[in-house]
Amino acid sequence: MFKKLILSAALAGAMGASGAAAQEVTLRVHHFLPAQAPVPSQFIEPWAQKVMDESDGRIAVEVYPAMSLGGGPPSLFDQARDGVVDIIWTLTGYTPGRFLRAEVLDLPFIGGDAEATSRAAWRFYEMHMQDEFEGVRPIAMHVHGPGQMHMRAPAIETPDDMQGRTVRGPTRLVTRLIEALGGTAVGMPVPQVPESLSRNVIEGTVIPWEVTTSLRVAELVDTHTEFGGDRSLYTTFFIFGMNPDSYEALPEDLRAVIDANSGIETSGWVGRVMHDADAPARAIAVERGNTIVTVEGEALDAWRAAAAPVRAGWVAEMNERGIDGAALIADFEALLEEELAR
Repeated sequence: MFKKLILSAALAGAMGASGAAAQEVTLRVHHFLPAQAPVPSQFIEPWAQKVMDESDGRIAVEVYPAMSLGGGPPSLFDQARDGVVDIIWTLTGYTPGRFLRAEVLDLPFIGGDAEATSRAAWRFYEMHMQDEFEGVRPIAMHVHGPGQMHMRAPAIETPDDMQGRTVRGPTRLVTRLIEALGGTAVGMPVPQVPESLSRNVIEGTVIPWEVTTSLRVAELVDTHTEFGGDRSLYTTFFIFGMNPDSYEALPEDLRAVIDANSGIETSGWVGRVMHDADAPARAIAVERGNTIVTVEGEALDAWRAAAAPVRAGWVAEMNERGIDGAALIADFEALLEEELAR
């Protein structure tokens, strides 16, 4: 609600100064993280302000963080589809098995630079996933930066170090990865991580650096394992999407404002925000004196080999469902190479 007041006040000020047309529509945005987290503060709020400015105040945007309108993170996609809210931001992996083609981006060692991978994600959506997302109009499709491990001591250095460790995973493929490495996976949305660490439900979590700041993870663990190379241990797939009826109800010129702030460039913008937030978050762990392990070279090859059955298993599962999983992976990897070469 606090963010709603800020944005409405900004809108009112702009309208009062310019004499712009009266507000015609209010769009409500609902998401699952605290307002100060990087994507809410550095993408969602600026995106909302940009839409309000470019509509000359005819569109107002209210942003509701941290599930403040009710429900849990897994309900967000359906909240947009069913018109409970106008726009949502969520992980597709919070509803396991529902967005099968999107799971390509959850596979181990497939994603890379967050901005390039997010641009490739939008193109992959246009190529393969429009049917899966029927009922919600995407504004952006994106991933976070490289997924890392954040654990209580002892630090994780090799796949064997995962034996018997209890680790939170965000999606069904990441939990499969944890289990393939010998760990005990606990699936949960990321807002539950701090309490689960505090209560010793889990020993650690896999998340990108950027979200550790708002969740204060560096205060709850004392070791961090990051992975070198040009591909991430894992990424997760996000959608920032709009109810189609809310979109169609807009006059043509206001739909054009939404269109101008949707698509591959907007997807790249979110990915860039997540990338840029990684380094400051990592610096907090360094300042606290936490142990940081970097896996590279032959040690990284061992992790890739240990993770390979997860990819093979997913391809086999897709084949059983009549989906050519290997072709999906090949298409995404080709798109990513093109984006990395830009």
